[in-house]
Amino acid sequence: MLSATLLTLGVVFLAELGDRSQLVTMTYALRYRWWVVLVGVAIAACLVHGVTVSIGHFLGATLPSRPMAFASAVAFLIFAAWAWREGGNGDETVPAGREPRFALLTIVSTFVLAEASDKTSLATVTLASNHDWSGVWIGSTVGMVLADGLAIAAGTLLHRRLPQKLLHTLASLLFLIFGLWMLFDGALGLRSLAIAVTVAVVLTAATVAAAQTRRRRRQGSSTAGELTDIG
Repeated sequence: MLSATLLTLGVVFLAELGDRSQLVTMTYALRYRWWVVLVGVAIAACLVHGVTVSIGHFLGATLPSRPMAFASAVAFLIFAAWAWREGGNGDETVPAGREPRFALLTIVSTFVLAEASDKTSLATVTLASNHDWSGVWIGSTVGMVLADGLAIAAGTLLHRRLPQKLLHTLASLLFLIFGLWMLFDGALGLRSLAIAVTVAVVLTAATVAAAQTRRRRRQGSSTAGELTDIG
């Protein structure tokens, strides 16, 4: 059991580094308190890896990747629209000590869907078929929590330095990119189209951001000129 735990912990931790789950974790850490995100990640990891370990150990089967990828894509696109709507409300402050309703449920459901179609789950199924199932379950859960804890720390740091509206916009953009990628690549198997759509979204967002930056600079210059004339 101990060897299975350590082996799985190392595999899952390394697999999660740079994975979309880490980016999603950081995105949620930009919006919610760190402990809410960490608890959500822990619950989701325990649930989804419990299912994958059971499948690998008792059934020797794999999860249907394309249906899970399609469900994940739909969920991420919904979360993208939700984050964009919150950012468009114009409210730059969030009352201290309060969290949006169903925040924990949102985090758990997102990670369950994301991890169910992720390579980490496939690795967990494979490990559970050849090693002690309880050790694989513990190791995969701890490994995911540790890896995503690093992303929570990064998101918390950014949350203290960036305005709330910008955070919502970044969250919406990341959810949109993940959702489109999972839809075209994971669900439909069209990787070339997924790459093209992702690049188009990133370039469009960069162009819009650059245009808004130039507009703010021109407005700031004109305002400074008017104040100089008045003086």
